[in-house]
Amino acid sequence: MAEAKPEPEPQARLQNDAGAAFVLESKGQWWHAGFHLTTAIVGPTILQLPYTFRGLGWVVGFLCLTVMGIVTFYSYFLMSKVLDYCERDGRRHIRFRELAADVLGSGWMFYFVILIQTAINTGIGIGAILLAGQCLQIMYDQLSPNGSLKLYHFIAMVTVVMIVLSQLPTFHSLRHINFASLLLSFGYTFLAAGACIHAGHLKNAPPKDYSLESSKSERVFSAFTAIAIIASIFGNGILPEIQATLAPPATGKMVKGLLMCYTVIIITFYTAAVSGYWAFGNKSDTIILTSLMPDEGPALAPTWAIGLAVIFVLLQLLAIDL
Repeated sequence: MAEAKPEPEPQARLQNDAGAAFVLESKGQWWHAGFHLTTAIVGPTILQLPYTFRGLGWVVGFLCLTVMGIVTFYSYFLMSKVLDYCERDGRRHIRFRELAADVLGSGWMFYFVILIQTAINTGIGIGAILLAGQCLQIMYDQLSPNGSLKLYHFIAMVTVVMIVLSQLPTFHSLRHINFASLLLSFGYTFLAAGACIHAGHLKNAPPKDYSLESSKSERVFSAFTAIAIIASIFGNGILPEIQATLAPPATGKMVKGLLMCYTVIIITFYTAAVSGYWAFGNKSDTIILTSLMPDEGPALAPTWAIGLAVIFVLLQLLAIDL
């Protein structure tokens, strides 16, 4: 009877695993973890926060944003500690699915997490490409109102750029791109906030009405929509993959990266939410930049500021989609 082939060593399995090879260049410092985590969480979706306040109002909006921040920070903190514990015990986990299978003690959790994470990553990837294509189209329409290029042309252009950028060999090699992404998030947040403050002081500024919908069913629907948007914004941190890029010993470094990330979150999230909702109230659009460009009449902010914010959003979307 033929001898059973021995199981490959864990290290050999990792070497033959393309996903592990991408993550496991463990040379990063805590600030690199902060760059990666900030790019994963702080994206152009924060420009939807005035719209979430439209469905919740000032008090409940602030409460939901603050509570979600505290809950997710603590969750990421606990996950970091669990990863540290597992690594000290000789079980290093570099992906959510492996951590879930180990901690929950059931093989089916491995495949369940693969399903959920694949669905989320697919949605983020497609959404980022579509939004980047729309940003290109906005700039093109401003420069050439009668141009012949359509949205699908710009989506194809963005896709080609993403294919090229995806050839970067390791997660650690993205640290410079993700640092630029962090700066871009400050850029479009402050541009959008400044534009909203400018719009709010114009003579033809929209009336500031902060009342909720009159219908109870509409209020409930808007509230749940707003809470779902806030939850989805906070829930994209790929912490196991990021922590695996840290140079050993990794203990304590991820916590510093988390603190850096949530400092950026506090500054950008509240700035975008407060300025946009203050300026437009319950007339806030899904993305605050579109509120600044009404269908009728001139733009409510300098065209250069809106255009530069759109460029910053486009550039950050390329980083997020990696």
